[in-house]
Amino acid sequence: MARIGYARVSTIDQDLQVQLDRLQHEGCEIIRSEKVSGGSREGRTELATIIEFLRQGDELVVTRLDRLGRDTRDVLNIVHDCEQRGAYLTILDPFVSTQGEMGQLILTVLGMVAQMERSFIKTRQREGIERAKTMGAYRGGKQRLDRLLIKKMRDDGLSILSIAKQMGCSRTQVYRILMLNDTTGRPNK
Repeated sequence: MARIGYARVSTIDQDLQVQLDRLQHEGCEIIRSEKVSGGSREGRTELATIIEFLRQGDELVVTRLDRLGRDTRDVLNIVHDCEQRGAYLTILDPFVSTQGEMGQLILTVLGMVAQMERSFIKTRQREGIERAKTMGAYRGGKQRLDRLLIKKMRDDGLSILSIAKQMGCSRTQVYRILMLNDTTGRPNK
């Protein structure tokens, strides 16, 4: 029976250290981490690896529910995958474990609350952007990846996977950039 920690942040410039320290302090023998969006399970290879190797009695530990996922359905699917392998999930803040009878119910409610909060955040963000645009203060988000370099790497014959590894991003991000027209952000026709 192993205690396996999973840490995740959404962007390359965010720091994992607080989560890693907490998971180590909680006694996780194995800790896997990644810098990828929690909007879906796509591209989350470390999480997939953990789930694939979970065994009877193992415990998957995350610091907060939103580190596991932002969508209730995704979180419940992860819990189901853990249960299929005889393992369980523990969230440290607030403390919830699927090991007991009430754990599944509490987790479902927390997942719904997290998804609703994410929706509220997006709405407030859109409203703020619109307000900034009307005031002439909005310039768009900071470009995190060099789009021209990614296109050049592809033109040079590199695979999507190798580009993603070299750039420190997901394959989805590479595909998205390659589908855009130059650096304008508009889709190719």
